[in-house]
Amino acid sequence: MKFANLHLNYMFILLIVFAGLYAFRYKKRASLLARFAQDSVLDKINSGYDKKKQNLKTVFIMSAVFLSIIALLRPQWGFHWREVRHQGVDIFIAVDVSKSMLTKDVLPSRLARTKLAIEDIVQYLKGDRVGLIAFAGSAFIQCPLTIDYNGFLLAVEDLNVNVIPQEGTNIEVAINEALQSFAAGSEGIKRVLIIITDGETHQGNPLPAVEKAKAKNIKIYTIGVGTKEGELIDVAQEEGQSSFLKDKQGRVVKSRLNEELLKDIAFKSEGTYIKSTPTQFGLDLIFKNKIAQLEKRQSTSKMEKHLIERFQLPLVFALLLIFIEPFIANRKNR
Repeated sequence: MKFANLHLNYMFILLIVFAGLYAFRYKKRASLLARFAQDSVLDKINSGYDKKKQNLKTVFIMSAVFLSIIALLRPQWGFHWREVRHQGVDIFIAVDVSKSMLTKDVLPSRLARTKLAIEDIVQYLKGDRVGLIAFAGSAFIQCPLTIDYNGFLLAVEDLNVNVIPQEGTNIEVAINEALQSFAAGSEGIKRVLIIITDGETHQGNPLPAVEKAKAKNIKIYTIGVGTKEGELIDVAQEEGQSSFLKDKQGRVVKSRLNEELLKDIAFKSEGTYIKSTPTQFGLDLIFKNKIAQLEKRQSTSKMEKHLIERFQLPLVFALLLIFIEPFIANRKNR
């Protein structure tokens, strides 16, 4: 069994709240009755009251809340095969996750601003497959090409400067990683690589990789995040405090935007370079003005396994319990 909305498991807090309210109500009622009369007198006054039936009504309500939460989590089991035809553009977004992306010359930080911009462009994806590459000194596929945009957004949310153990910035490995991943796809699909970085490369030479991308008709768009003046890199420590990043000589490191390299990468691949600004990140411009104009072709179809939704079962039982509960009288049968 799998739950599609497992991130909503915090809703079980509602069940705890309801149980707490019922327990509080029960104790409050018992306290008031104890002040009203002695137990022997109360037994005669409440001779028609059936405590077991009242407890049963409480169990019904609690069970209905529990089953409703289970339905909200969308349980799935069993599957069927379905033919899926992809029509659109294949897009990889490569994000620099080196420590220089923690710089706050773009608020709240270069990396945080990048993640917000990527989340905003999902609305422009109309059948396009999108993937995510994280890179610093090395690169890896954070999310393969997919049309599951919710899964893609979860991968974006997980981006941080600790996902790549090798420090530095190597744009070349990001491009090569995209080339290898694109190679597994259909050649008839338009392919795009978007690189988001401050351009401060410390390793590798990305230009030969750009030539390979151009030979395979892969357009590369680059977005420069940061300012030419630069800013010190604020790094959080394990104790919860923050300090500025220092080099091996103990000098604080100042990160600046390297636009020239990013312009060369975009120009040589017949793409476009955009400098991010506080009011306009630029990623939406690439999607609206560039990618939307590309011819979209249909790739070969494939069979995909789709899990069967089973949320209807707990939902039906929850509604049934809610319907029956009012008909249970809390009086004894005469």
